[in-house]
Amino acid sequence: MIKHIESYEQFKEEIKGTVLVDFFATWCGPCRMLSPVIEEVDERNELGINVLKVDVDEVPDAARLFNIQSIPTLLVFENGTLKNKALGYMGKPQLIDFVRKSLN
Repeated sequence: MIKHIESYEQFKEEIKGTVLVDFFATWCGPCRMLSPVIEEVDERNELGINVLKVDVDEVPDAARLFNIQSIPTLLVFENGTLKNKALGYMGKPQLIDFVRKSLN
């Protein structure tokens, strides 16, 4: 299930697990293209991890913590440790591959 992060405190708590974080903005075209890809992969549980969505306009402190300057940006955390980062749109096969390689 995709969890929408509403505060910096919630973000800091949630990244202690193994998660994919999608930094996005509602006005961002590539972000709107990536969102259904993430939703489909999450619905089918093809990643085996939780997904967090962070609107950079609503939770700017979370974006600043990881120096997010371009969106969409995807971060993978394992047990609270940043494992990998990707910028821009990617299709379903690339997303699955990105996450799996990040956790191996």
